[in-house]
Amino acid sequence: MNLPEKKFITIDEFYKMKEETDDILEYIDGVVYMSPSPSTKHQRISGRLYVKLFNFLEGRDCEVFSAPYDIQLHREDIEEDKVVIPDISVICNKTGIEDNKYVGIPTLIMEIVSPSNQSNDLVVKLNLYMKYGVKEYWIVNPIINTVQIYSLNDDGLYDQLDVVKNSGSIMSSIFTGFTVDVEELFK
Repeated sequence: MNLPEKKFITIDEFYKMKEETDDILEYIDGVVYMSPSPSTKHQRISGRLYVKLFNFLEGRDCEVFSAPYDIQLHREDIEEDKVVIPDISVICNKTGIEDNKYVGIPTLIMEIVSPSNQSNDLVVKLNLYMKYGVKEYWIVNPIINTVQIYSLNDDGLYDQLDVVKNSGSIMSSIFTGFTVDVEELFK
């Protein structure tokens, strides 16, 4: 049995495709992925994290963005850019902010896992964010009420800093003083 061949497109073709739809699309390795609509629980968690980060970053040089907002991952030493739409992004190097996207590497990314995209957030994006140099990556999983934090080490690899399930606090390693009460997050 032959499997259908994947059609790879360029990033320019991807942006043309995006202009013709309201769907939430991501572009990784020449393939377009459509993100599912978030659940109510997902939206509540995203809102809580956004507000907490917005208030924490008030008056600082970094800015928080929530989905849908395109992040075009770009590094001079990596041949092809990728386009992702993280649930939450914290951008400290604002030179890449454009009218409808950010081109560069966010300092922190948070993804809230959905049942239909678990492997994407837990494997594909984890490796992608590590490769491009996102300093801290949070995986928020409302399916099992856990928050995992990965932090980029000096070798450019992720170390898993912490995992909190159901209750307790979890804190950022790069934004000193930013903590999240996990029980409140998932209520």
